[in-house]
Amino acid sequence: MRKKLILIDGHSILNRAFYGVPDLTNAEGIHTNALYGFLNIMFRFIDEEKPDYITVAFDLSAPTFRHKEYAAYKGTRKPMAPELKQQVPLIKELLRAMQITIVEKEGYEADDLLGTIAKKTAAKGLDVSVISGDRDLLQLAEEHIKIRIPKTKKGVTEVEDYLPADVETLYGVTPLEFIDMKALMGDTSDNIPGAPGVGPKTASALITQYHNIETIFEHLDELKPPKAKKSISENVEQVKLSKFLATIDIDVPVDYDLENAAVGGYYTPEAYELFKRFNFKSFLKRFNQEDTGITLEADRYFTCVTEFSEVEELFAQAQNKVRTDKNAVIGFAAAVEKGILYGISLAVSPEKTAYIPVSGFVTQEYLTDKLSELVQQCPSRQIAVMALKEKLDLFRNCPGDSKDTRLKVSQDKFIDTAIAAYLLNPTNQEYTYDTIAKDFCGLTLNSRAELLGKTTLAEAADTQQETLCRLLCMESYIAMAAWKPLYKALEEENMRSLFFDIEMPLVFVLYEMQAEGIRVDSAALKEYGTMLGEKIAVLEQEIYADAGETFNINSPKQLGVILFEKMGMPNGKKTKSGYSTAADILEKLAPEYPVVQKILDYRQMTKLKSTYADGLAGYIQEDGRIHGTFNQTITATGRISSTEPNLQNIPIRMELGKKIRQVFIPRDGYVFLDADYSQIELRILAHMSGDEKLIEAYNSAQDIHRTTASQVFHVPFDEVTPEQRRNAKAVNFGIVYGISSFGLSQDLSISKKQAAEYIEKYFEAYPGIKVYIDELVAFAKEHGYSLTMFNRRRPIPEIKSSNFMQRSFGERVAMNAPIQGTAADIIKLAMIEVYNRLKERGLKSRLILQVHDELLVEAHQDEVEEVKQLMTDAMKNAAKLAVVLEVDLKEGKNWLEAH
Repeated sequence: MRKKLILIDGHSILNRAFYGVPDLTNAEGIHTNALYGFLNIMFRFIDEEKPDYITVAFDLSAPTFRHKEYAAYKGTRKPMAPELKQQVPLIKELLRAMQITIVEKEGYEADDLLGTIAKKTAAKGLDVSVISGDRDLLQLAEEHIKIRIPKTKKGVTEVEDYLPADVETLYGVTPLEFIDMKALMGDTSDNIPGAPGVGPKTASALITQYHNIETIFEHLDELKPPKAKKSISENVEQVKLSKFLATIDIDVPVDYDLENAAVGGYYTPEAYELFKRFNFKSFLKRFNQEDTGITLEADRYFTCVTEFSEVEELFAQAQNKVRTDKNAVIGFAAAVEKGILYGISLAVSPEKTAYIPVSGFVTQEYLTDKLSELVQQCPSRQIAVMALKEKLDLFRNCPGDSKDTRLKVSQDKFIDTAIAAYLLNPTNQEYTYDTIAKDFCGLTLNSRAELLGKTTLAEAADTQQETLCRLLCMESYIAMAAWKPLYKALEEENMRSLFFDIEMPLVFVLYEMQAEGIRVDSAALKEYGTMLGEKIAVLEQEIYADAGETFNINSPKQLGVILFEKMGMPNGKKTKSGYSTAADILEKLAPEYPVVQKILDYRQMTKLKSTYADGLAGYIQEDGRIHGTFNQTITATGRISSTEPNLQNIPIRMELGKKIRQVFIPRDGYVFLDADYSQIELRILAHMSGDEKLIEAYNSAQDIHRTTASQVFHVPFDEVTPEQRRNAKAVNFGIVYGISSFGLSQDLSISKKQAAEYIEKYFEAYPGIKVYIDELVAFAKEHGYSLTMFNRRRPIPEIKSSNFMQRSFGERVAMNAPIQGTAADIIKLAMIEVYNRLKERGLKSRLILQVHDELLVEAHQDEVEEVKQLMTDAMKNAAKLAVVLEVDLKEGKNWLEAH
């Protein structure tokens, strides 16, 4: 049986991958889409062919023998995109780490190397597959050399295979004759001139008849058609040159040892580390744990403590360390799942990390008491932990009492290394011990998923105690070991205050908000769902009556046929899957066609019913409250996000949607106080830009949108029309989000030219804002990130992209991120202040919800006036700006009434 060799055209496949895979970046801002696509294609062929040998050939930047003969060779090609160029050395590094042979030689192209190796190895009895996106290589096809060309269609990679018969079927010529065919028709991509006017059909017909250009030159007088005869006769030397340029050299003096290209272990420790660095999680499953050979040196210091005396000794060592060394840090990790503790780990020093499982003699209560005692003895922030908020239940006064959310410990004892890592790399997908180890300790570790898969902690505690021990020890060890480099990086990036004064205190605020939850009137929620169901049923029948038939309203394909074919509505955009029925298309039709407005209403109501009326019911716990999750490390801008359920996404613009807020009610004897910042992002824009006119407008308590309308449309303040104010409002908020003239034209239903004039007049009115925005973009282009007023960093790799759409997106982010991020920081400071004041005064009122620029407090009826004053004062003074921070505060018996 013949052995197999795979030869890969490196630059060709990398280029194909770059343009076939959406832009990807890792935490370092390195573009990785070409790497990812290349590996995907390579693994496909490896899995399919299971080769005995594999080699990748690359071009070098030096001129080749073809350039020396014809200086304009490939002269029409655009320079390689910087994002792709960045990935060329990285793919070589990856391939070497996978023990895959790379060949390249100055003066020759990869095609020549592939041709030489393919011909020589096939002659020695191997089956060769050449992988390339370049059809030039078809000339190499023979019985034991298959040319395989991957093509992406509809997001799916398909492969075209060519043996000699396939080349003849497609072009009517043999692989060798394909060279002559190309010599006649030329090649614009390689700037091979050929015979002007001779296309593929004519070239194929002539080569089929005469087999090569030399024979054609001998029969110039009889060539047909006359146009081809004239062109070839007048360009004999040019056609000869074209054949020279198109011919792959199959006798390159390349230093190539087939045995060195033998397939070994692709999945090496070095490759594993690079796959992790580039965030290629889907490929990590190819590595077996034992194959990686990766061990943490500290592993030998990891132990599972089972003797009670050893447990006592471990806690004694930890307590002694924090008491005697104020700079000492203890790493802590806990295996907690559904409120049950299975064990904890303490990293006392680089040489001492231990796991303590919950057992008959080491109970959950014992461990939580000992942990609380350890924390309380810390004079300062000495307990390093990842995702602290998830572990705070261990420190509650009464763990089993859902009403008592108080903690035995204070926030100034802890360090959350996951949050520190988030501040430094806010676009990472996760902040787990393995990602932090890689980014800040230079260690590559197996992740929890790699160690446990889908095994639950309960199952692991029962059957995989050793694995659970290693997992928890790695987490506590990295929490301890990463703190020093994290702290250094925070100081270098001037983020120390952001971490200690905003993010760390916020952990405790969010924890108590989650623990408190928000009460839901389940009967009212059910009634709301019933009402929606009835309205949806009525709408359905009205839509069917207007359409003249029943159909699936939720099917875009069926809906498109009804609207644009049966009912003959204009502007139907047909795609391969049918007519588009996207909201923007239907909204333009709605004023003229009542049935379209009904369809839009139907969509809104069905979403309200499924997401809120039905969806929220599943989150109501035994205490009648929803205890959602507030996430601190999800958004790149620094905003807090809400999940399970998303309480920040409760509708407020649509009247029927607003009513969902009626089902959120305070506990008996309490009311809701809802405080909302007024136009906070515009006020931040005024402060950060220093624009005198905008600052003056705010500080003189003018209607900012009317003021802008007066400035932009050159009309007296008192004569501004409602429409002018509405347009000015769109421009005001649009500027904050880096809106384009096209975007504004869409929002206001005006021409792009008119929108551009509005924006131009806006910048004339507020010249400081134009200067500021230009400075933001310039700063981001120079540094690759933006900064908020509080030094929160937002990486923007897209701003340096050669792709116009990507670059434009990056510029919009550069304009908006500093403002949106500063607003996020200010609301966090306000939350911390409101929370602290409520606690310091011993009030019963509690902060329970944050929605972007809005805070909701469940206030005891005896404390309402005090809490109103407290909230207003805390929010107004959360940050010192050049303009006043205005707060709108309302009281209500439900959330809608308070809002």
